Amino acid sequence: MPVAHEREGAFLFPDKPVTLIGPELKVGDPAPDFRLVANDLSEVSLADSKGKIRIISVVPSLDTGVCDAQTRRFNEEASKLGDHVMVLTVSADLPFAQKRWCGAAGVDRVMTLSDHRTMGFGDAYGTHIKEYRLESRAVFVVDSSDKIVYVQYVPAAGEHPNYEAALEAAKAAK
Repeated sequence: MPVAHEREGAFLFPDKPVTLIGPELKVGDPAPDFRLVANDLSEVSLADSKGKIRIISVVPSLDTGVCDAQTRRFNEEASKLGDHVMVLTVSADLPFAQKRWCGAAGVDRVMTLSDHRTMGFGDAYGTHIKEYRLESRAVFVVDSSDKIVYVQYVPAAGEHPNYEAALEAAKAAK
């Protein structure tokens, strides 16, 4: 089996440099397909939302402060974006924990998806933290033809993404 691309020191978690597995995707790259687990244990792929614009918000764990705030912010913004835009939040949290968190937080416009089974999303999108089997913080905007139109790999777990830039990219995407 081939060794996945590793980017040593690419993310600080929390203050320690860690290794991210997978490529560093760029604007213009085709968005890799994925198989993630929804809160009802069904599988969700990129193809399931074909034709829509997707904001993919990646977080280490919904049970931490910045991840909580990031997911709540995108949930608030989702209602302003229209039905042609979907917001997906990806973490390695178990689907049961994601469902519990959404209920407690009142998050109902963001689809939370778990990469806990295989970390295949993290490996394809370059967000898999090797040392902890978690996701790093990142935001991807994928247009309706499955091309990446915005990417931000946030350099440290305690930092917020650039919400405005991601939202503007989603609004401009076709």
